[in-house]
Amino acid sequence: MEENKNKNKINIELSEEVAEGTYSNLAIITHSHAEFIIDFVKLMPGTPKAKVKSRIILTPEHAKRLYKALSDNIRKFEAQHGPIKETKDGGIPPFSFGAPTAEA
Repeated sequence: MEENKNKNKINIELSEEVAEGTYSNLAIITHSHAEFIIDFVKLMPGTPKAKVKSRIILTPEHAKRLYKALSDNIRKFEAQHGPIKETKDGGIPPFSFGAPTAEA
């Protein structure tokens, strides 16, 4: 019985670099019939250009699993910390963030 439990375990490694994480304040999601693509973007104040910091490609089944897991975790977070406040514009920050644009 114990042998069967060990067969179903997955050993997941997390390098130091990946463990540090990558900051993103915007996600752009597209899909085709076969996959969902999530681009995680970092917008910087006063910069008219943004960089995709990470791209994740998922099958539709895995995208739905991610959706369910994220929904469940948001529910648990809000139960512990209260509702997450949403901004009027849907949380999409303007490119300038209200900061002056630098000129050379």
